[in-house]
Amino acid sequence: MDKLRTLEIFLATCDGGSFVAAARSCGSDPSTVSKAVSRLEAELGLTLFQRSTRQLRITTAGERYAHTVRKVLQDISSCEDELKHLNDSPSGVLRISSAVCYGHLYLRPLLHAFIQKYPAIRLELEINDFHVDIIENDIDVALRTGYLKDSRLIARRLSPMDFLICASPQYLAAHGTPHSAEDFHQHKWIGFRIKETQLLQPIFLPNHSGEYVSYELERSHVTDDGEAMADLCADGLGFAQLPHFLAKNKLDNGDLVSLYPYFRPPEHDNGVFAIYPKRDYLPRKVRVFIDFMTSSLAAMGENPSRTWAEDWAPLVNFPR
Repeated sequence: MDKLRTLEIFLATCDGGSFVAAARSCGSDPSTVSKAVSRLEAELGLTLFQRSTRQLRITTAGERYAHTVRKVLQDISSCEDELKHLNDSPSGVLRISSAVCYGHLYLRPLLHAFIQKYPAIRLELEINDFHVDIIENDIDVALRTGYLKDSRLIARRLSPMDFLICASPQYLAAHGTPHSAEDFHQHKWIGFRIKETQLLQPIFLPNHSGEYVSYELERSHVTDDGEAMADLCADGLGFAQLPHFLAKNKLDNGDLVSLYPYFRPPEHDNGVFAIYPKRDYLPRKVRVFIDFMTSSLAAMGENPSRTWAEDWAPLVNFPR
């Protein structure tokens, strides 16, 4: 078995935690994987995994070796991508990680058109709200709301993240329309719990001069799922402050209305970002994907400095 294949099997064993999982990942069988790892250990004169009848645990030496092997294989992959850049048509596997709501509501509907334009690209799509290490997890590009500062990564803003205070027409008909922030104390509110911190997302409402400030309001209902929050709001369970990408479809079809002008947090890291590893050469498959997202968002009225929410007419207006 060639050395490169052996190293791929070794990494698959590290990531999968067992010979069975590695065999499944590599399209092999557990016996072949076990023998390959044993040959590698004999060649190195090191124990890479501690074995028992119930578990397989990587050693300290194995962890150090895995770190180097992963970098070597990524460098080889980058070199291959650079060579493929000479072709007119981008190709290969494009691994995308996306925040859940953005992935379902904005990204997924665009992927059919993307693949029609670039049929030689194969997609691997990961949907979650965790800021995973995209280098360690071999992710080509991540779409995230906000980003963690990391010198190994490039973060390119696709759009700001604007928030809209929404309710269903049925709820407003039954309970009335608030005309000031103080009125919300008489209404039900749907809160959002951030999964990574377990904290409730703050609520920002405009004062009489139109300036948005944080308000302490009792949440009648709480969820940690953005789409569920929008659905509960559309079902008439109360008000919700929704990111623009979560509110768009329901505002367009009339399931929700927006009360006030959009709120945009002032932080410089606010927004939706395409995040990818810093490297001398950006693979063509990543470049065309980011360009495609940029042009698709532009058609929706979004760019790095604005969203369509700026043009949305609210029920209650304040000077801005």
